[in-house]
Amino acid sequence: LDPRSVAMRACHTNAVVAVVVAVQLATVQAFHSRPFTLPGSFKPVPLTQRVTVAHRVPAPVAVASNILVEEEPLDGEACDPLNPEFCEPIPISAAKQEAGLQRTIKLTSLFALWYALNVAYNIGNKLVLTALPIPWTAATIELFFGLPYVLMLWATGLRKTPKLSFDNIKTLSSQGFFLAATHVGGVISFGAGAISFTHVLKATEPVWSALLLAVCFKEFLPIPVYLSLIPIIGGVGLASLKELSFSWLSFTAAVLSAVASASKAILSKKVLTGKPLGENLTPANMFGVLTILGFLFILPVSLLLEGPATIKTAWAAALAAGHTPAHLFKLLSVSGFLYYIYNEVAFLALNEVAPVTHAVTNTVKRVVIILVSILVFRTPVSALGALGSAMAIGGATAYSLASAKYKKK
Repeated sequence: LDPRSVAMRACHTNAVVAVVVAVQLATVQAFHSRPFTLPGSFKPVPLTQRVTVAHRVPAPVAVASNILVEEEPLDGEACDPLNPEFCEPIPISAAKQEAGLQRTIKLTSLFALWYALNVAYNIGNKLVLTALPIPWTAATIELFFGLPYVLMLWATGLRKTPKLSFDNIKTLSSQGFFLAATHVGGVISFGAGAISFTHVLKATEPVWSALLLAVCFKEFLPIPVYLSLIPIIGGVGLASLKELSFSWLSFTAAVLSAVASASKAILSKKVLTGKPLGENLTPANMFGVLTILGFLFILPVSLLLEGPATIKTAWAAALAAGHTPAHLFKLLSVSGFLYYIYNEVAFLALNEVAPVTHAVTNTVKRVVIILVSILVFRTPVSALGALGSAMAIGGATAYSLASAKYKKK
């Protein structure tokens, strides 16, 4: 692939991200404006007379990159008609209406930036692996390039430095391990197959979450939640059978990435909840700490599997193919920086929304990445393969919505 032509096609598809974000937010806003009836004399407030939320219980938990973050109550948020027990409608003032507009603009900007950075990372990562087919080394370098950024923020005082004891680090070490495993599995899958196929396979995470909860914690989910897993399993099976660029290495690595991601999320809930984790451990600092731990975990394995001799051979082959050292270094550094930054923006964006919106935005993000990668890399897709992909992603969304619904009952 010619990097310049790929970059040009990527620029042309950036507009898709902005359009999808605008449509998504308009859909969510229209959803809240639909008429509905509740028991008693309660009547919905029209969209032009929005209401604020007085939470009776702690706000739901938002998940960004599978790190659990307690969400703060949001001023100016409309009462959710599907879950009225979580709020009390209060007339909103003109100042609150203006604040609501500002929040809408903020959310639009955050989600557009998150989608754009995520798409850019996926394309950049694929370009790296095309030039340098050494996925373990690429994944290690990508984790490393976030370190100078976060260390600079801590050293300059722009962000409070986390204070961790040795026991805190031991407690968080499992999260760092699974973060590294999730990342390297995805990178290996990207290198061995199509980006679109990898993201379809990573949508199987809910299946592994349900299985791990049942086997390891004897915790069983409601029947409707299990039913939502059927289209995921069927869709992935169909997509795999009809994937024109199918690779067992890509398939296995993506599935292991999904298993690692599910394990990381479950451990966050079951093992880390209630334990002291240190001071100044904000969501952004948590990701920074876990990135450092993940880098330390993956570095020795990477050197063992792809030592200096393998790296030297791949580098020489890339130079022989027409790449320059400066170009290769730029690909690696930009890909690593984008990986770190898009995760930070994801924290900021997802920490502002409720679980239902979170599920929808994650689905839209995955769809955007799949569509853009197909356009940029001209990935061949069969009709049945596209149907299977849609089933799997739709099932993942249904699982998130069902889980959120039955968790509140």
